[in-house]
Amino acid sequence: MSIMTEIREMALGLASRFQIPKIAGIAFPPFFAGGQPRDCEFMAMALEGGAGGISYVLLPDSSAGQYRTLNSQAFIGTRPEQYAGAFGGTDPVRNMLGLAAINAICQHVMRISGCAPGVAADSLGLMNIEDGDRVGMVGFFPPLLKYLHNSKTELVIVEKNERLVERYPNLHVTLNITELNSCNKVLCTGTTLLNDTLDEVLLQCTAAEHISVLGPTAGYFPDPLFTRGVHVLGGRLVNDGMRLLQLVTERKRWGTATQKLCFQAGNYDGFGSRGYSG
Repeated sequence: MSIMTEIREMALGLASRFQIPKIAGIAFPPFFAGGQPRDCEFMAMALEGGAGGISYVLLPDSSAGQYRTLNSQAFIGTRPEQYAGAFGGTDPVRNMLGLAAINAICQHVMRISGCAPGVAADSLGLMNIEDGDRVGMVGFFPPLLKYLHNSKTELVIVEKNERLVERYPNLHVTLNITELNSCNKVLCTGTTLLNDTLDEVLLQCTAAEHISVLGPTAGYFPDPLFTRGVHVLGGRLVNDGMRLLQLVTERKRWGTATQKLCFQAGNYDGFGSRGYSG
């Protein structure tokens, strides 16, 4: 079973155990052909009661028409399960909506069960990067570049965007995913779940002593990732879903509407898996 499928089934299983509120609102940034600017990279879904879910607007230009027909008002009062159930297919718009719904379902369960972990943890710090490490970075993650500034580590950036190879000639940017085989620590952007490359990435990381998956879209329970060898899942916990929608609409920073969320495999007891496997 793929990670996308397992995360979908996890969320639907949680929805069968817990009463999940209806959708209170949803916010879509404008669509930009050729890629989203930084202040329009994410859409968000809010549930009644305050929980929310974030998803990356990772869409090809061919999906522009479909995306632009999405009517925010039409989502209000519907159930997030119906969008979560479509996650893992071939439609990028439905996958975007599905991931937001999965995150919202999981975060509602975190809220009512009181099991949101270590929100103040430094996800990058947990990698414990030391001089001599060969660090693999899957997807361009600027905070790691700042973290490694002046360190004696070797950085390998694995990307799907060929233009980044030319744009950063002073960095080791490669399209060859097998270079992860020689990395002892790996940081992977959460977007790899949405573009269905996370399974392939983790297959190349069997020799890594530490793997972190980080990003605002990683707001779900980590069970499917931890069973595959991931050590840390760091994302965003939505504190105020409706406030987040307002900030997304206004193209502003999320401020106190969200805070850091960090699961660590070493002290996690598998709440998410119990939610759907009994």
